[in-house]
Amino acid sequence: MSAFGRAGAARRGRDRKAQVLMPVPGRARFADGDAPRVAVVGGGIAGIAAATALAERGVRVTLHEREASLGGRLAGWRTCLADGSEVTMSRGFHAFFRQYYNLRGLLRRTDPALTCLVPLPDYPLRHSGGLTDSFARVPRTPPWSALGFAALSPTFGWRDLASMDPRAALPLLDVRVPEVYGRYDGVSATDFLARVRFPEAAHHLAFEVFSRSFFADPRELSAAELLVMFHIYFLGSSEGLLFDVPGEPFPRALWEPLGGYLEKHGVDVRTGTPVGAVRPVDGGLEVETDGTAERHQAVVLALDTAGLRGIVARSPGLGSAGWRADVQGLRTAPPFLVSRLWLDRPVREDRAGFLGTSGFGGLDNVSVLDRWEGEAARWAARTGGSVVELHAYAVDPAAEPKRVQEQVVDRLREVYPETREARIVDARHEWRSDCPLFDVGGHHRRPSVRTPHPRVMVAGDLVRTRLPVALMERAATSGFLAANALLADWGIRGQVLWTVPRAGRSRVLRALAGAAARR
Repeated sequence: MSAFGRAGAARRGRDRKAQVLMPVPGRARFADGDAPRVAVVGGGIAGIAAATALAERGVRVTLHEREASLGGRLAGWRTCLADGSEVTMSRGFHAFFRQYYNLRGLLRRTDPALTCLVPLPDYPLRHSGGLTDSFARVPRTPPWSALGFAALSPTFGWRDLASMDPRAALPLLDVRVPEVYGRYDGVSATDFLARVRFPEAAHHLAFEVFSRSFFADPRELSAAELLVMFHIYFLGSSEGLLFDVPGEPFPRALWEPLGGYLEKHGVDVRTGTPVGAVRPVDGGLEVETDGTAERHQAVVLALDTAGLRGIVARSPGLGSAGWRADVQGLRTAPPFLVSRLWLDRPVREDRAGFLGTSGFGGLDNVSVLDRWEGEAARWAARTGGSVVELHAYAVDPAAEPKRVQEQVVDRLREVYPETREARIVDARHEWRSDCPLFDVGGHHRRPSVRTPHPRVMVAGDLVRTRLPVALMERAATSGFLAANALLADWGIRGQVLWTVPRAGRSRVLRALAGAAARR
């Protein structure tokens, strides 16, 4: 195994202040014949990251995934359209920001130049009132990124800025992780913005669009998570506000190459294999699948909220009573909808590949997939049509699904009027409710990577990491952290990780924020 695979795959980008997290010193890998067996439960980003770091160091890994393919919430599957075309469906658009150092490091295992990712030149944010924000010309380096966004945005006027409460806004200047959770986890995102007296239009565009990317209503979202998000994308990193997207469907671009990489490193990849329970036994842990049990020295639980709750509930000997109660108390965010439409004519050439929306009756964003995804572009070129995807987050659980589907299509016709005359060749509507809810006051109840059992780790985007990471990057980082914790206990050197700075970048701004906190 190369040094690149062991330590160099995760790296900072252009940000000279990005922080490196060195693993505990130790041997490079296990010698042949003395490696432990580890079961990784869950084949999403977190599980693949954990399995990768372990297998690269000689650990004998079995990766269990209940679905038929790897990818977790970024999996894809084949479907046949009404016109006979075979296409790939998924749970929808995901943004790969340049701050996602560890996720991108994972992808570099099979694609060192990250040719699988395509940069989007902009992602406009449009409000139904007519205002539109853009990130294309916003500077990348803080604090000029936030100042540039405010100066270029039509949602910020001098009168609006003068009415803000600068003292209430100062915490944005020095977000310290994990300390921010102690101060602001008990406040909702909506209430924090109200204290700051943030301009209403900017509230809807600059913050609601982002907070809803956590699949939650801002009234239920922890202000600490909002502040961490602001730090990651605005004032904590100079990687910029733009992002990349996979140039082909998720299976082809990401998971099939990584699945092959794992198998080459000896991982026993078992898709379509749900795990029933994990039982501590003398000298190890038994992992039960389909009535059979296999013994391992350690287990990584890389599951979504419901999956983790289920395994813990079926594994009565796992963890302490308090830890088990906290796991059972985890909540999922409200349902969300992904609607993908194959239209018989193109949308206008100047339409963005991704558009965030606010005030359009529950429609949160619109993607024109044929702008950047190869499979969609080939279908559009062959048929003269277009492939459009609509997202609706935090849908009222009492809402009638068909009516919501009709509403988001109606809103598309309002946002992009040229689609009013388009015939829908086919459509797929995917409903899910399996994302973690980062609710007000809930941070201390979320599991950390380590559990009460020294050989059971937890990974995933629901995990507390004590680092400024979120969404897919939290999943990847926690997977590597879970592997590193096991490896450190065995005297093996783990994966080098990177993160955006864990505190505000500017000494002057940190001093201002600190003075306000002491008053």
